[in-house]
Amino acid sequence: PGREKGEGEETPHGSPTWKQAEDIRDIYDFRDVLGTGAFSEVILAEDKRTQKLVAIKCIAKKALEGKEGSMENEIAVLHKIKHPNIVALDDIYESGGHLYLIMQLVSGGELFDRIVEKGFYTERDASRLIFQVLDAVKYLHDLGIVHRDLKPENLLYYSLDEDSKIMISDFGLSKMEDPGSVLSTACGTPGYVAPEVLAQKPYSKAVDCWSIGVIAYILLCGYPPFYDENDAKLFEQILKAEYEFDSPYWDDISDSAKDFIRHLMEKDPEKRFTCDQALQHPWIAGDTALDKNIHQSVSEQIKKNFAKSKWKQAFNATAVVRHMRKLQLGTSQEGQGQTASHGELLTPAAGGSAAGCCCRDCCVEPGPEVSPTLPPQL
Repeated sequence: PGREKGEGEETPHGSPTWKQAEDIRDIYDFRDVLGTGAFSEVILAEDKRTQKLVAIKCIAKKALEGKEGSMENEIAVLHKIKHPNIVALDDIYESGGHLYLIMQLVSGGELFDRIVEKGFYTERDASRLIFQVLDAVKYLHDLGIVHRDLKPENLLYYSLDEDSKIMISDFGLSKMEDPGSVLSTACGTPGYVAPEVLAQKPYSKAVDCWSIGVIAYILLCGYPPFYDENDAKLFEQILKAEYEFDSPYWDDISDSAKDFIRHLMEKDPEKRFTCDQALQHPWIAGDTALDKNIHQSVSEQIKKNFAKSKWKQAFNATAVVRHMRKLQLGTSQEGQGQTASHGELLTPAAGGSAAGCCCRDCCVEPGPEVSPTLPPQL
């Protein structure tokens, strides 16, 4: 009793469907709210059977009305994705008015937080990060999958280890929840979107390569390539692919790094580098990435331009780090299962109770887009 029914059911078309559960809390012990979005909530939970900690994304079914068929197909694809740098979707349950996506929990914190905390940070560090992202996105592209929502907030560290790998999180889920156009996403900024998407033209895998170029740009200077407090002007800049390598912030960055970014942030998607081409660029595959410490300048700009208060985050990775330290899980090695003993309780985040109904905000409309602040030289 209380375990799922219908496990392993097949749809008429032969693709696996989600499992049914009378009450998801019979299977998982909900610990804490890690974040909220317009139609979903992310919960830290423990599998009662295995004691494994997971992140559960709770999605209100009414937000998905009319999309059930395409969602089943997408979930079948998500189950197939196995890559060391992509957060895995382990299971999906249907219970009451919600779907529960059981995701691998990554506990190393956010990309920007780790960079700011470092005392030493170089182009070579940025190159290694981008290599991992390119390798994961190439894997998706080879499967015929376009991510569509690559941005720094979706890049999390697997563990607290100094040499932890980076993980692409929330893969594919934004697509399921998209309440309308690409410009009405529930959180984040449109600053990573390729020109052809804003122009409402048909788009392809090339949109992900553009986003990787934007991420690489930010990793080397700490501020975004496109910025305007007026959204219309911001979109105009992106549509024209107007960006600069401003002095003094780019003075110590190699020409090779700038060349790499130019090939990814190329306005014409036909001329833009593919993941394959980007992986062969000397800045990634060779030794042109410099070892000069750029930590002070980059971390200073990250703190100015990506202040936590400016983002309505759908997932609070910092809360996970806090919990991992509280549960003394931060020292576990990568690849080992992370477990917690029964009876260890976590304090729910402010504004929500882990015991209450998840998706308490499922009727809330998406908030306004947030544009990053202007770089200091303007």
